[in-house]
Amino acid sequence: MILHTLLAVLLLGALPARAGGGNGNPSDLGAYASALTDPARDAWQKPDAVVSALGLREGSIACDVGAGPGYFTLRLARAVGAQGRVYAVDVEPALLAALRDRLETAGVSNVTPVLSVPSDPLLPSGACDVVLVVNTYHHFPDGPAYLRRLAGALAPGGRIVNVDFEKRPTPVGPPVGHRVSRDAFVADAAGAGLEVVSEPRLLEHQYVVVLRAGGGIIQRP
Repeated sequence: MILHTLLAVLLLGALPARAGGGNGNPSDLGAYASALTDPARDAWQKPDAVVSALGLREGSIACDVGAGPGYFTLRLARAVGAQGRVYAVDVEPALLAALRDRLETAGVSNVTPVLSVPSDPLLPSGACDVVLVVNTYHHFPDGPAYLRRLAGALAPGGRIVNVDFEKRPTPVGPPVGHRVSRDAFVADAAGAGLEVVSEPRLLEHQYVVVLRAGGGIIQRP
């Protein structure tokens, strides 16, 4: 447990990278997957509170971009129920294999793993009620272009929810220089034709920005 906690502190800033092969993930992907799903992460990531704030209902379609081994995916699967569907997107085949193992162990059958490419999540058009992106945006090679592709995957009234680290030193997360500030992210979102609809204050070290199709920049309260 101590080892996994240390790995989580050191590695979570990289989850998951946006390119195949030398994609920025550690060489030991088994240890990395264990770190990403370590229960010690719950204390600061508050995954149940994040998923609850998404307002998913039975039968909703959720998309987990940068799903890795499924830390959020399995929670989303429970939230949408047997009649719902979760698309779990990642560029790393080994992490999706770890996700499939966890799905089989948990007896979860409403998740579709999606092996994506760095520039495109390869999600079905108009399918997603909620697209969740956690600690992953800074890996996208072209943030606004990627957001436009995510917007194309939204069902009518759908939302994109980005959770990422504040651009300041924190006890967990990537180096500050690798982070994208809230203001820079919102500017990218506006450039992609999206607008901020809410910013739930859930997490100590991270911002949460909820987007929908629209435009313009809303200043942080």
